[in-house]
Amino acid sequence: MFKKMKTIVIGKAIKSAESESEKFSVIWGLPVLSSDAISSVSYACEEILMVLVPVLGIASYKPLMGIAAAIVGLLLILVFSYRQTIECYPHGGGSYSVASDNLGKVPGLVAAASLSIDYVLTVAVSTCSGTAAITSAFPQTIPFRVEITLFLILLLTLGNLRGIRESSILFGIPTYLFIFSIIAMIATGLIKVFVFGQVPQPTTALPPQAQDVTILLLLKAFSSGCTALTGVEAVSNGIPNFKAPSQKNAKRVLALLALLVFVIFSGVCYLASMYKVAHAENVTVVSQIASRVFGSGTIMYFTVQATTAMILIMAANTAFADLPLLLSLLAKDGFVARSFGSRGARLSFSNGIMLLFLLSSVLVIVFKAETHLLIPLYAVGVFLSFTLSQTGMLKKWITHRQGNWRHKAVINGFGALMTAVTCVIIAVSKFASGAWIVLICIPSLVAFMLFIRKHYNKVRDNLSIEDSSSDLILENPTENYILLPVQSVNKSFVKALNYAMTLGKKIEVYHVSTNKAETERLKVKFGQLGLDFPLLIEEAPYRNINETLLAHVDKEQARLNKHEMLTVVLPQFVIPKRWHYMLHNQTSLRLKSALVRRRDVAVVTIPYIINE
Repeated sequence: MFKKMKTIVIGKAIKSAESESEKFSVIWGLPVLSSDAISSVSYACEEILMVLVPVLGIASYKPLMGIAAAIVGLLLILVFSYRQTIECYPHGGGSYSVASDNLGKVPGLVAAASLSIDYVLTVAVSTCSGTAAITSAFPQTIPFRVEITLFLILLLTLGNLRGIRESSILFGIPTYLFIFSIIAMIATGLIKVFVFGQVPQPTTALPPQAQDVTILLLLKAFSSGCTALTGVEAVSNGIPNFKAPSQKNAKRVLALLALLVFVIFSGVCYLASMYKVAHAENVTVVSQIASRVFGSGTIMYFTVQATTAMILIMAANTAFADLPLLLSLLAKDGFVARSFGSRGARLSFSNGIMLLFLLSSVLVIVFKAETHLLIPLYAVGVFLSFTLSQTGMLKKWITHRQGNWRHKAVINGFGALMTAVTCVIIAVSKFASGAWIVLICIPSLVAFMLFIRKHYNKVRDNLSIEDSSSDLILENPTENYILLPVQSVNKSFVKALNYAMTLGKKIEVYHVSTNKAETERLKVKFGQLGLDFPLLIEEAPYRNINETLLAHVDKEQARLNKHEMLTVVLPQFVIPKRWHYMLHNQTSLRLKSALVRRRDVAVVTIPYIINE
């Protein structure tokens, strides 16, 4: 039943040989891996105005365009830098791969932790922003913000579990619709003003300037607007998801991403400046601009709102595409559980997708689907990973000095400097608003990953065989020592006994007695089997059956010679209905979990199926 439902929800399993057909082309890779960066512009302008308007009032719009220009300049630096990352690291991983390769294990893990936190926040922020766009158009849905957001995350999760190709088509179309509608809004707004001479009117009454412009104010506004750059690293992280030639296709997508972010972010900021748009409760800046350009209640207004909501939701798909891939690389290196490196039935890293669903849902519930509460947590990790990536590339060029390394080192060096400065600005300006949470989570996550790696190293050291391994092999194989616990003589015991007899003749049937009458009946039934094997009975006055049996195993184990083994054969009956297990003691399962911890003891479980 479960398998049938799984097939209906996420589709039929895909063969490993079909993996190439599941990868992105440029057309479908662009919307999936750029949706985060493109969607960020829909609230980045609003975040800048939330800082400027309360202080500068009507005078906010001149510095708005200057801040937008600085952010666009930083975008160009990042794009040039990440083109070089794509060229040097075709296997993906982005900041994690670059930092690990050039700066060392810990910087690489810091980058990985920063990216992981960023991806979880991307899902939470994007879906909450999508919900905000929905509630702006339909205010009656405001009380259900959390429920709507969780439902959107669930849809994204199910879509991504269906595989890369299906999710790219499913989530790519809304991204293109947003691009066309928002560019149409920008073009229409500019034409109305510069061609038809319309005089823009402020959407809301703005207060007069209360204070002078200060460097701290501009830096705080700049740090808020830098959310427009989140997601730029996604293309370099997801190179393996592109069809061949993967690097060339990734570079094309990165260039198109930069062009779209430049046009849309600059256009939205310019229209906001013309129409003197300010932050309003429950109404987004894009909603206000669309209502001024197209008119409230028009088809185009609702188109912009609908596509904005969709792109904000689709932005989370960037995280669903990249975090599972990052986790697979970390799993390969032994820093997270191995299960994150396994592909699911649809060739997606389904365990990483499910983890992202759970963590982002928790964030949404904790922060009550409030975008502005989540934004301060958002950009710190992004720019920290930017900085480590650029610094790693700088060191690579200086160390290897291959080709035209000097101008490449200048690009990455300048990128490292600018992103480091931006990271410090964001951390300081947003610290009290919640950035401190991320600054605690990053080192904690790094420590946790190092702990996991330490565990895997211990397991490897215990299992590894030295060059001279001949002393591990038993020179003169002896007959197997077999212990067969018995609680009652029945068909399950007889099946286990028959199997034990195939292993050897040194079989000891062992019974722990807690009731003399039952033990006497057991002795009679065992005698009726006509066996040559001894029945060893040991009293347990405190009814501690398992402890008594384990003590006996330890005693027998101590008698073994070097490399000899004791085999414990455990009868276990299997019940068709799972809930029936609550009606039984499950002694065999508890014994097995204890016995597997003993080095020279082999445990064999013999199932006996109970028919109903």
